[in-house]
Amino acid sequence: MLVMKFGGTSVEDATAIDRAAGIVKGRVSQKPAVVVSAMARVTDQLLATARAAGAGDRETALKLSRNLRERHYNTAGELLGTAVFTQFHSELESEFDTLDELLRGIAAVGELTPRTTDHVAAYGELLSSKIVTAAFSARGIRSTLVDSRDCIITDNTHTRAVPHFEDTDEKLKSNVKPLIESGRVPVMGGFIAATRSGTTTTIGRGGSDFSAAIVGAGLGAERIEIWTDVDGMMTTDPNTCPEARRIKSISFDEAAELAYFGAKVLHPATLLPAIQKNIPVYILNSRNPNCDGTRILARAPHCRNVFKAIAAKKRITIIDLTATRMLMAYGFLKNIFDAFERHRVAVDVVSTSEVSVSLTVDSNESIPALAADLAKLGDVKYEGRKAIVCLVGENLRETPGIAARVFSVLPDVNIRMISQGASEINLTFVIEEDLVPEVVRRLHKAFFSELDPEIFE
Repeated sequence: MLVMKFGGTSVEDATAIDRAAGIVKGRVSQKPAVVVSAMARVTDQLLATARAAGAGDRETALKLSRNLRERHYNTAGELLGTAVFTQFHSELESEFDTLDELLRGIAAVGELTPRTTDHVAAYGELLSSKIVTAAFSARGIRSTLVDSRDCIITDNTHTRAVPHFEDTDEKLKSNVKPLIESGRVPVMGGFIAATRSGTTTTIGRGGSDFSAAIVGAGLGAERIEIWTDVDGMMTTDPNTCPEARRIKSISFDEAAELAYFGAKVLHPATLLPAIQKNIPVYILNSRNPNCDGTRILARAPHCRNVFKAIAAKKRITIIDLTATRMLMAYGFLKNIFDAFERHRVAVDVVSTSEVSVSLTVDSNESIPALAADLAKLGDVKYEGRKAIVCLVGENLRETPGIAARVFSVLPDVNIRMISQGASEINLTFVIEEDLVPEVVRRLHKAFFSELDPEIFE
């Protein structure tokens, strides 16, 4: 049994969905369960619709909804043909009518809450999963639509809900496993879930990857396939460095580090359920299904290169806190991180001395309020437009002098923060954001000019 997840670009239009159907049809004998994202850019458009309604602009909200309605109608009509679409049309119409009623309600109140944001955002996956299920059936695949809200159970932290895995596993085994055992292909929307009481939640942007891993772990899948629009994980972003090459095999730990620090192929949380159940994850290209992609394993084969890849994460802010009066004070760091928790701001990199702490965070609107809170503890400064560069590889553990080799490539670059050793497999540093392309190209040339053919292609 396997789980196949198709991302937004893999279900973005009738051509893409038809292509996905062909891929699934070739794997029917392997008992697949399918997880789909919203069609490309639909979630962004739904959120824009919700914001317009929340601002009281009902006319704009309904206009944006009409555009989405037309796009989904056109895609379904092209996929299903006139006769089948005539029967299916009422299902889509009902969903959009309900969405429009929700938008009118939000506009009347003039307030957009996280809970209503989740309700609006969920429509992307609800609609795409309905269309994909109908398209599969029309192409001879015995598919069944499964509402993910009946299977993936979370807490009530709207817009980034946390799954309850025990409840979810039970639901998957009762709602999805019997379908697979009877020879049917379940189709579920990713990203969406529900609380125990049935309130719609979402598990964060990019959460369809996470959904696929949750489903795979809950059903004990032999592997999880993430179908996207690239050939797999690369040694770096090919848009920055055209010399980037595909990674054929990588470890769970390496892939998770890369995902967290900016590699866009994979959602950072995706691997967690798979790691716990030791399920291999494959990154594959729906536009080039004959490519072997990238295989992510608990333990990857030995690599002759020191690093597997370079990732860069932009839009970073450095927060510096200096507090001489806190010298050797017990609980100083706890107080700092309590402030970050209160403002729900995640920390990437930390550097400490006796009287100062530097931290990096994603740039966002919460930072001024956070800085004001931290000012109760000491003097605070923050600077934006920074970037984290992360070099990842398991060989770091046993390669002396690697930091010297890395920074010798960048003698003229101002390095703001350095972190090595926390995970033993990454070397991370912070630079000015506009230096990322040049820095990444230099590092790639220095460390990937010769490649281990067993690992890279």
